Amino acid sequence: MGVVTPPKQDRSRVTRQRLLEAAVACLAEYGWAGSTVSVVAERAGVSRGAAQHHFPTREDLFTAAVEYVAEERSQALRTLPPQDRADRAAVVAALVDLYTGPLFRAALHLWVAASDEEQLRPRVTELEARVGRESHRIAVELLGADESVPGVRETVQGFLDMARGLGLATLLTDDSARRGRVVVQWAAILDATLGRP
Repeated sequence: MGVVTPPKQDRSRVTRQRLLEAAVACLAEYGWAGSTVSVVAERAGVSRGAAQHHFPTREDLFTAAVEYVAEERSQALRTLPPQDRADRAAVVAALVDLYTGPLFRAALHLWVAASDEEQLRPRVTELEARVGRESHRIAVELLGADESVPGVRETVQGFLDMARGLGLATLLTDDSARRGRVVVQWAAILDATLGRP
């Protein structure tokens, strides 16, 4: 009996996903300067030509990679178990996790690169605006926030800004103990402002 090989389309999708995951890992580990298409291709176990077939430019590769992982994180939030959705502290912790993992580290490197790279800046600006809107929408839904009430939109945005700040603090040190206390406090603030979930 012969070996069954997956259809070309499936292999192409798997190769693309491996490249995206490798790009995020490289960006988080080596920053923009150390993350070339060749380095990513090697880490993904594919040829440079295969990488360029999927992503013609370096900018295409890295913006697609951050977008891919942002969507993965958003999907994880959307599928939080119902019992966790009722626990505001669990929701706050899940949202904070968006800003304390490898995605945030990779995105931060991309932001820094975009500040100096004219070709990259409009792509990253548009991507971050989209990710920001999606994060806000998901936060409103998970927190059970009624944005028609004055101050609620700003409270949710302030919470997301605080979560981003916790992500920055985590880049240099293990800030998990303090972060845990801040999450509990923000859950209490949100309960007081938004009402119990």
